[in-house]
Amino acid sequence: MPELPEVETFRRYLLQGETGSPSILGKKIKDADLLWERTLAAPSPADFKDRIRGQFVTGVGRRGKNLLIRLSWDTLIIHLRMSGELVVEEKTNPPGKHYRLILNFTDKYRLAFNNIRKFGRVWLVEDPVQVIGNLGPEPLADDFTPELFHQILQKHSRQLKYFLLDQEMIAGLGNIYTDEALYRAKLHPAKKTNSVNSSETQRLWLSIREVLQEGIENQGSSIDWMYQGGDYQKYLSVYNLEGKPCKYCKTPIKRIKIAQRSTYFCPTCQPLPE
Repeated sequence: MPELPEVETFRRYLLQGETGSPSILGKKIKDADLLWERTLAAPSPADFKDRIRGQFVTGVGRRGKNLLIRLSWDTLIIHLRMSGELVVEEKTNPPGKHYRLILNFTDKYRLAFNNIRKFGRVWLVEDPVQVIGNLGPEPLADDFTPELFHQILQKHSRQLKYFLLDQEMIAGLGNIYTDEALYRAKLHPAKKTNSVNSSETQRLWLSIREVLQEGIENQGSSIDWMYQGGDYQKYLSVYNLEGKPCKYCKTPIKRIKIAQRSTYFCPTCQPLPE
């Protein structure tokens, strides 16, 4: 599933544009084609098409793994899930086989939601809090301090990996960047959150921010899902590397299951305290 760096890459693509795909900022929506109705979580298809018509794109944001396209009086929230991607292109292009939603702008361009596995969802709401109000803090935000992080950790007695995957605890982390951050912080993924001391919290806080920033700089990881735009998979230390030697101690990387997710770690660099 796309994690924070991949979603942030899409946000920048929509906001800044690239060769052949202009920014959507300031564009006016002429109409919408809903090609698979279950893509739309809210409102009804008829209400969606009526409300979105004539609105301008005023901003493109991100909250956790959600893209927020701010419009004149509504916000379009897009969760890409397993295989979603967004394409800005000329309307003369043949529609993709897996396009589920198209926003036609008043100029020659359109925004298409390509979603092969159909897991992605879209909401059109007046207030984004209706959909994303329960998300935890943004790990790259200035107000996400080591002190705040430690307070959150101490309130729970959960395995670190399970805790970090919970979007109500910290927003934006998924399987890849959680494993990488825990490895960099030298913390076992099954260590209990309330057993993490302040020094370990500082290491994990820094590691989370480092791996996310590096992921963004490399436009995410082209691994484990349909997105093929990034290069960060070239720099992964443990994720999906079972049996490969740890780059520090040469111990083979081990894989276990936590929260029903494959979890990769070095048993020497990340020992589980008794």
